[in-house]
Amino acid sequence: MTSSDTPPESDEPLDVPPPSAPPPGWENPAVRADRRLVELLQELRVLQTGVQIVFAFLLGVAFTPRFAELTDTQQDIYVTTLLLTVVASAVLATPVALHRGLYRHPGKARIVTVSARVAQVGLLLLASALTGAVLLVLDVVLGAPLAVAITGVVALIFASLWFVLPWAVRRPLRHDHE
Repeated sequence: MTSSDTPPESDEPLDVPPPSAPPPGWENPAVRADRRLVELLQELRVLQTGVQIVFAFLLGVAFTPRFAELTDTQQDIYVTTLLLTVVASAVLATPVALHRGLYRHPGKARIVTVSARVAQVGLLLLASALTGAVLLVLDVVLGAPLAVAITGVVALIFASLWFVLPWAVRRPLRHDHE
């Protein structure tokens, strides 16, 4: 063994972290942007499954014998809901496309901000598509008056849970600052 093969001797124990190690829980803006983007993409993966299920249902409906019995209004609801589902799918996949297209781009924080806004639009489109699917099915099964009333409640639930609740939680409460 030559002198170049032996490690230099040190009095410091090997298990001590370097003095420049950041404290636990600390993250710089680049690490934070990476984490937020990964979290957003995971959330979108869950949403895409829902979009695919609704889209598959809607595609199947058109090829059933009863589809010809739908009224003009029901067919309009069907086409609108189908198109909302397709657009929701495209919009919810946009952050993935941004991530791929701008891979290793230095402006990751901006990509996260834009992707989060696009995802909100996608949620609105998905809520509209799901509400349209409920309206179509309930109209066929229960008739228009009851279908409209129940669908209104469903739309209110989506609006409350997906948009109003996050807004309310994000707002600072007066007693939080006391």
